[in-house]
Amino acid sequence: MTKESAPLTPKPATWKTEIVDDIKRALSIADNLTVSEWADKYRVLSQAASAESGKWKTSRTPYLKEIMDCLSVNSTPKKVVFMKGAQIGGTEAGLNWIGYIIHRAPGPTLIVNPSIDTSKRNSKMRIMPMIEATKILSKCIMPQKSRDSGNTILQKEFKGGVLIMTGANAPSGLRSVPIRYLFLDEIDEYPKEAGTEGDPVDLAIQRTATFSNKKIFMISTPTIKDASRIEQAFLEGDQRYYHVPCPYCNHYQVLRWRNVVFDSKNLTEACYKCEKCGVLWHNWEKETILARGHWIATKPLNTDVASFHLSSLYSPHGWISWTDIAKEFLAAKDEPSRLQVWTNTKLAEPWEDMAGEQIDPTNLMIRREHFGEYLPAGVAVLTAGVDVQDNRLEVEVVGWGRGEESWSIEYLVLFGDPSTPELWGQLDEVLMRRYAHSKNIPDLGILACCVDSGGHYTDHVINYCYARSSSRVFAIKGDGGYGKPIWPATASKSWKTKKPVYVIGVNDAKDTLMRRLHIPDCTGCWHFPMERGHEWFEQLTNEIVKKRFSHGRLIREWRPRKDGVRTEALDCRVYAYAALRALVRNYRFNLDYSAEQMATAEPRKADKQQTEQPNTTTPKGRSVRSKGIDL
Repeated sequence: MTKESAPLTPKPATWKTEIVDDIKRALSIADNLTVSEWADKYRVLSQAASAESGKWKTSRTPYLKEIMDCLSVNSTPKKVVFMKGAQIGGTEAGLNWIGYIIHRAPGPTLIVNPSIDTSKRNSKMRIMPMIEATKILSKCIMPQKSRDSGNTILQKEFKGGVLIMTGANAPSGLRSVPIRYLFLDEIDEYPKEAGTEGDPVDLAIQRTATFSNKKIFMISTPTIKDASRIEQAFLEGDQRYYHVPCPYCNHYQVLRWRNVVFDSKNLTEACYKCEKCGVLWHNWEKETILARGHWIATKPLNTDVASFHLSSLYSPHGWISWTDIAKEFLAAKDEPSRLQVWTNTKLAEPWEDMAGEQIDPTNLMIRREHFGEYLPAGVAVLTAGVDVQDNRLEVEVVGWGRGEESWSIEYLVLFGDPSTPELWGQLDEVLMRRYAHSKNIPDLGILACCVDSGGHYTDHVINYCYARSSSRVFAIKGDGGYGKPIWPATASKSWKTKKPVYVIGVNDAKDTLMRRLHIPDCTGCWHFPMERGHEWFEQLTNEIVKKRFSHGRLIREWRPRKDGVRTEALDCRVYAYAALRALVRNYRFNLDYSAEQMATAEPRKADKQQTEQPNTTTPKGRSVRSKGIDL
């Protein structure tokens, strides 16, 4: 064989080709490959992190294709906003983008989650499983070593870039380092401020200022209308909606809740009614209609911000069906707090709050009822709320029934000096009372009580409650921020006494209670005794939601609408409601089950001997027997 006829053999890769590859990566030359094409070619869904493991297929969620492709380096928009419902694959689209960055378009990348703990969980349950399952990514990330800081839970280094994960509650993670790619996940769950340094979204976006070729991806379900970050960002963009065709008349339309039809009394299947021809679609037809859908922008002139809205009505067949969404609606429709969650997570729509809405106290007085001598039949448990003032304690005893229906059993004003034991002794007497029930059951005592420690005589309140913690008497402090749980998972510690104080979300409690106050026949509705006076109703309705802007952010606050009118009645109800939530969360109390058991009990028969017994008559005229109670 001559030298000229010798077979050609491929040359091994040299340092020159490696340098060329690194230069291409540094310059973000992604071979014109889009994010969706990259995902279809390389992405593998981990069995540990995905319900449907295996090779990624954009055809399963075709509405994500345009969203992902807008994140490609060769696309026009610098910012992509996705206001979404639950279970439609939004976070997976973001992960595909992260994988694309690591492999094809490297650069400094930051993922911001609502908190550091969420970031750690996201890294362990989403980022690492994606890297391990997708072979091409596992080759890009530096191997994890105990002495190597290049690959940690919150930081992954790769050729030409680094992936940093942080929480919106950590200001140190939101400043200093310049970032080209920014992924802001669930931004409506972010705190209002990152420490004392301002809005966390603004802080993170400032880190992309030095990159002309930056990309920002903002994703979240919305919360309160006009106060939702994702809603505001969506409205700033071109506002795209996904239009799908009717399988029968081919009319393209946006899926809307008003066109979902079902039998609310016997729900077996929910279908979708075409807005043009009226033919019903079945859930299994989604695969066809989604594949033929396309996005249409309602504000197409805005080319820098691509914003997308998608509800859970588009969730693929096999994920969440129209029937599932209808069932959740029926379960939540009568309870404002649950209906808000359903509206946010299923319809991807912001919740219309009560800003400016006023309730006429006179109209509430018309709804007063004669409770009679005994507790109303629907009452299953009693709680109390105590507001502390300089010269008195104000106490409401509330009866609760199925669906958190409530009855104002007593409202007491105990005058005295809160720094002396005499006044607290009066409160002890109230908390030890037993109340005869209209059902033939043992008399009920107050099962839990919350006492406000946030304003007056804090140490006295905390010490009083701590001594009675075994009787479920809790020292509480209100937190006016939104998104705070009405009852926290754990107590905080008083910095001075080192004793427990429970920080409750008073704004969310007021939102829930006041919406129920509007509707006389809803689940959770209020009942008032005939002897309750006009002043109490004035106090109950004197606060309304007011809006103001602070540092460019909309703030919602409950504020008095009339000067000089007290609000202790509403405060006491909030604290009594928090006590009920404490029973449910801390003691696994099942209110509906208790109410059902109560309903099966026989009515109490009139007992002449019992009615002739000496009674303790409250200042409001309700007759209750005063016996000791082991709370």
